[in-house]
Amino acid sequence: MVEFSRSNQEESFAEEVRTWLEEHLVGEFSELRNRGGTGREDIPVEILLEWEKELATGGWLGLDFPEELGGRSCSLFEQVIFHQTYVETRAPGRIPNIGVTLLAPTLVAYGTYEQQARFIPEILKGNEFWCQGYSEPDAGSDLANISTRATKEGDQWIINGQKIWTSLAQYSDWIFVLCRTDMQGTRHQGLSYLLAPMEQDEIEIRPIVQITGSSEFNEVFFNDARTEGGLVVGESGSGWSVAMGTLAFERGASTLGQQTAFSQEMDELIQIAKQTGAIYDPVVRQELAKSFSELQIMRYNQMRMLSSLSREGVPGPEMSIGKLYWSSWHRRLGELGIRIRGSSGMIGVEATPPLEDSLNHGYLLDSLQRTFLYSRAHTIYAGSSQVQRNIIGERVLGLPREPREG
Repeated sequence: MVEFSRSNQEESFAEEVRTWLEEHLVGEFSELRNRGGTGREDIPVEILLEWEKELATGGWLGLDFPEELGGRSCSLFEQVIFHQTYVETRAPGRIPNIGVTLLAPTLVAYGTYEQQARFIPEILKGNEFWCQGYSEPDAGSDLANISTRATKEGDQWIINGQKIWTSLAQYSDWIFVLCRTDMQGTRHQGLSYLLAPMEQDEIEIRPIVQITGSSEFNEVFFNDARTEGGLVVGESGSGWSVAMGTLAFERGASTLGQQTAFSQEMDELIQIAKQTGAIYDPVVRQELAKSFSELQIMRYNQMRMLSSLSREGVPGPEMSIGKLYWSSWHRRLGELGIRIRGSSGMIGVEATPPLEDSLNHGYLLDSLQRTFLYSRAHTIYAGSSQVQRNIIGERVLGLPREPREG
């Protein structure tokens, strides 16, 4: 694993993180170590939401936010240290806290002072949970083709349409939703970025059962849903640039913690290869060596991206390089893991007591099987690999725009 030297102050910060986690992973949280995480549903969502509130008591949700908004004003390197130390201590895999990672940074960059003061402190206290309303059934990753619309009536926005693949909408208090507010605008023009409360009869949520048997994603229907007129981020009609800024924030400091988790998965896979004897297969050895080397490249590349973020303050299109790289790498690692497991990777463990209403027919998946299945989504969500390549080509390399039909 690539390591970077730390000052005494930074080492002291890492020790503060480790000590706090040891003191708070007690009681109902004591059994959560090395459990949960992306693609793993072995901890109820309700407990993970409580863990987010516990982290908030230590100020760990607001690492990079200014103190006047309830944050800790940590340096970029301190943020990296927190996420790495968190994973190294085998603390529980966290629920995707979209309010902290996406909405709050977007408000800092694009929101009004009133919006920042209203929402960010509550997010950093763990009191309000958010979901993201981007994808639609007929648009997919082509956000410029969305049809959900919002019209202004008096001092309110009226929202109609449908969003899909909305993570944890059934647990969320608020949603940031990309809508078409200028019906004469086409594609990127005429879009607005609205904030809307989820607790209203005009919003319907339908969970989607996934291949892993869980229901992280949802369909969300807006039938004359309402929100306040002032809850548009940026100017009305400028939603495209705000939405792209939100996606870029997803590639921030926490990705180095994610890569520490990848390193742990890599170590586990090597141990399995030794136990099964697959380690003596020259092709498997070559693939493991290649995966290890690519993981180190990933870490160096992310440090370069974070350096750019620290200079500019707002992520740039080059962040797409990191997303494209890690999502493809993790998918290949999942495929390699199943190859190393062989036929045993095709068999689940019978649940006791049996699971009801499960696509897995009463069987549990282990961490390797979940990685294989869930990593298929990595190259689709938060901007598909095809979209990332277009961004890199057009906005980083300056290549001509991809021809579009019609």
